[in-house]
Amino acid sequence: MLRKLLVIAALAVGGLIADTSAFAGDPAGSYNVVGSNPGGRGRYSGTVTVERTGDTFRVTWDIGSQTYVGTGIGSEKGIAVTYRSGTQTGLAIYGANGDNWEGVWTYTGGREVGGEAWTRR
Repeated sequence: MLRKLLVIAALAVGGLIADTSAFAGDPAGSYNVVGSNPGGRGRYSGTVTVERTGDTFRVTWDIGSQTYVGTGIGSEKGIAVTYRSGTQTGLAIYGANGDNWEGVWTYTGGREVGGEAWTRR
């Protein structure tokens, strides 16, 4: 799965260079999210909201009592998102899976990745 997502990320970035027009498979919307922490250190669930903000996206995760806010860029094939919650920051990369999205993420300075899946609500 990681190899597939890295290929999708490369295509998404390549798509940005070639064309910054609107997404064909726009990720804007509300999702249920399930994921695993880097290194397999626990699972989590919650909600994600993606809002278009011009050429970028505002991504807001509500996981338990924490809220993470990020900025994303990409194409209809995938998006990359940087995020912050308090002093925690990180990077996530997602690929389209029909009307849903799958991805991997890590904290800034991390050496392991976690997985995440968004299911449209």
